[in-house]
Amino acid sequence: MIEPNPKAETGCCERFDPTAWEDKELFWNNKLFVKDRVFCLFHIPITMGKVILKNIEKIQKAGATTDVPLMLDDCKGLFGSNIMIEVTKDIPDSEMVRISGTFLSKVYEGPYSDMGKWIKDAKAYAKSKGKDIKQTYFFYTTCPRCAKHYGKNYTVILMKVE
Repeated sequence: MIEPNPKAETGCCERFDPTAWEDKELFWNNKLFVKDRVFCLFHIPITMGKVILKNIEKIQKAGATTDVPLMLDDCKGLFGSNIMIEVTKDIPDSEMVRISGTFLSKVYEGPYSDMGKWIKDAKAYAKSKGKDIKQTYFFYTTCPRCAKHYGKNYTVILMKVE
């Protein structure tokens, strides 16, 4: 059973503050994540909710939740992506990954159907900074139910540049 989030008015996802992520340069050194695979159909995640809930339950059971929940998606093609949830320690029976590097971040708000425009804009942003993108991650800041409650659907695009 997943425990409710007491810091969120919905009991689930906290209200997202885009100012902490907009046009930032971030430096990560071995940031720890639990990693799992999500089945997609033409980039539309089919099993994301089920995969996230399974992993959140394991993370809570291990006492490894972070103060600010960070969940990344790396969209590996038409039929799948990896979901990575930040944790404070290794989770039993889970694939663990560490992510290091320098990242540029851009925040977007709106329907996921705008993702193509957002990616194009994020690439232009990196280019304007004289940076080449080595890897792209998507941080979906709230679940669909909480996005509806808050009236905002934010996505952060994180571009690994070094």
